[in-house]
Amino acid sequence: MSLLSKLKETLVCLKAGRVTLPYPARSRPVPPNFRGRPIFDAAKCIGCAGCANNCPAHEILVFDVCQEVRILKYLGRRCTYCGRCADVCPEKAITMSLEFETGTDRIGDLQQRLDLFMSTCQRCGRCFKEPSLLEQLQQKGYRFDDLQNERWVFRSQSYLEGEPAADDITIELD
Repeated sequence: MSLLSKLKETLVCLKAGRVTLPYPARSRPVPPNFRGRPIFDAAKCIGCAGCANNCPAHEILVFDVCQEVRILKYLGRRCTYCGRCADVCPEKAITMSLEFETGTDRIGDLQQRLDLFMSTCQRCGRCFKEPSLLEQLQQKGYRFDDLQNERWVFRSQSYLEGEPAADDITIELD
């Protein structure tokens, strides 16, 4: 690599001029059925965590402080705006906004946190239809996602209810 070849490359690049288009001064209107950033409404949310269980990017974290208090936290870092969270919400507490310019230098600008007081559903006692056998294999009980480190934690039961976790081992003592 010689200095002369680098100078030739520099001249070629300078001769080309500007090759990018300028950003529009005003944004165009979004098309119908556009899915932007999800917006959570704490007044409508019942805390069923259906949105967190169905998020393919695991961007919605759930932490059960106790039986009555649940924290939902939307991170927004890897969200692809697929809209699954809004589709699965039984109370329509999640809406997809028309906001698409979400570039920021502070990741906290995209995050949303809901502190919810949990109570049983007065209509049906649960949030979804009776789960199938395959859905029963998914996570049950309290959620303990790591909110401080912003990680989705999957805790499962590796045993069947009513069955011992492992066969007893007999130990012979001398």
